[in-house]
Amino acid sequence: MRPILPLLFLSALGAAGAAADSRPEEFGFPIVMQEKSAATFYVASEIDGYGSVELMVDTGSGYMTINEETLAVLQRRGTARYVKQLRGVLADGSELTVPVYTIARLRLGGECWLEDVEAAVFPGAARQILGLSALRRAAPFIFSVDPPALTLSRCGVADQTPAAIAGAAQEPG
Repeated sequence: MRPILPLLFLSALGAAGAAADSRPEEFGFPIVMQEKSAATFYVASEIDGYGSVELMVDTGSGYMTINEETLAVLQRRGTARYVKQLRGVLADGSELTVPVYTIARLRLGGECWLEDVEAAVFPGAARQILGLSALRRAAPFIFSVDPPALTLSRCGVADQTPAAIAGAAQEPG
C-alpha cells in the first residue's frame, strides 16, 4: 500500500507554488477563514440548491467532499450531476470507492462564485471539505494561517447568481 502523507504534502506544495509565481494584484478575492481545534480552518460557503455550509479547507484533498445528506438535497433540486466513481486512499490508509458529482455553483466567502465543481460524496454525515477540485477553479490562491485567510484569483461575482440573472431578465429595458 502506498503511503498517503507524501502525496498529500506534494499536493499542498503544488498549491502554494502556484501562488509564488503570481503577482499580488491577481488575488482579488480574500476569504476569511475561521481556525478551529488542531489547526483546522473553515470557510463560510453556500452550495447553490442546498444553502449555507461550513467547509473545512484541505489543500491535501484532491476533491471537494460533500456528504450523502447534502447530495440528496442537491439531487432533489437538480443542482448536482453524476460524473463517475472514484476509488481513493484515505488519510488512515484505508481505501474507499465514492461517487463524484458536479455541483452547479458554489460560493466561497461573500462574493466568490465557482461553477461546475466536482465533489466526492462521502457516506453518512461526513465532514464537508473544500479540496483542490474547487480551489483549482479559483487558482492561483494563497492560503495564510496568520492571519487565517484564503485569497483567490479567479471567481465569478455575486451579480452572476441565478437569481440575479433571472431578475435582470425580468427588468424592463
